[in-house]
This record gives sequence, C-alpha cells and structure tokens, in this order.
Amino acid sequence: MTRASSLLSESPLYIGPIKDTPVGDLWIAVTEQGLAAVEWAKSETAFGEFLVKRFKRPVKFEPHRTAEAAAEICQYLEGQRREFSIPIDWSLLRPFQRQVLQLTYAIPYGETRTYGDIAAQMGKPRAARAVGRAQATNPMPLVIPCHRVVGRDGKLHGYGGGNGLPTKEWLLKMEGALIT
Repeated sequence: MTRASSLLSESPLYIGPIKDTPVGDLWIAVTEQGLAAVEWAKSETAFGEFLVKRFKRPVKFEPHRTAEAAAEICQYLEGQRREFSIPIDWSLLRPFQRQVLQLTYAIPYGETRTYGDIAAQMGKPRAARAVGRAQATNPMPLVIPCHRVVGRDGKLHGYGGGNGLPTKEWLLKMEGALIT
C-alpha cells in the first residue's frame, strides 16, 4: 500500500477557519472524536499540509463540523468563557505528550505553572526540558493552555502561536494571571 492510499484509509480531519480574533486568524481541525488542532496558519493550503505531515490523515474543508469548537474559542478570546466543553481527540498524541498536555489542560484559568511543576506532577522531576518540548509541539494551543506554563523564574519563555511571547502575554493578561 502506498503512502497516498494509506492516507485515504484513515479517518479525515475536518477543518475550518476562525477569522478576526484578538490574536489573529486561526484554523481549527476536528476528528470524529474531537478537537485535533488549532493553528495560526496563513492559508487553508498551509494548514492542510501541516496536518497531513503531522497526523498522516486526509483533510476536508468542512467548517460546519468545526463550528462548535470555533464558537468556544471565540468566546474564550472575548473573555466570555473560562473552560472548554468541546471534546479533545487525545488519541492523536504520543503517550508522553498526552500526559504533559492533559496536565496542562487542567491548569485553571488565570493561573500558571512552571515546566518543572508539570514534570514533578508526572513523577519525573528532572524532565522539565522534555515538558517544554512537549509544550512546543502542542497542536491545540488556547484550548490546551500552554500559554499558562512559564519558566521557573516566573517569566515567559517561548510561545509558538500568533506573535510569540506578546501573544502569550496578552492571553495571560486577558485571564488576569500574575506574570513577572
């Protein structure tokens, strides 16, 4: 079976845009099981290529399937939502990253944790850098709030979404989190 034909046998990712948010234009992807990705992609093509490369699944533009997730993300960015109720497709993540991101998902609105805090919660206190790598490849920023993870010095370190650290700072300030 060729790579192209194996892609066709996988269940698809359904994508749709979210335009004009306070942090820029976004694209989202869902599976039948739940949210799969949130990305600041420049175009539908770029987002689709990213998804195929990362998840090895076909992509279909079907915004009606992403409408619920899009609405919740917009409500969050407008300060009207503190928690997400949309399902997440955790099956797309490798075990270590899944564990890191599930702990990140549990960080309450307006609070922060350090990479070391998450590593310690996992029972791997020396794995802070590995936690950082898992955060850096979080496919669902905003919903899985990697912006709530800060350095051990309490300062902002690394953020790949939007405009980088200014976006991370904006999100934390919107939530009323104390940052140094």
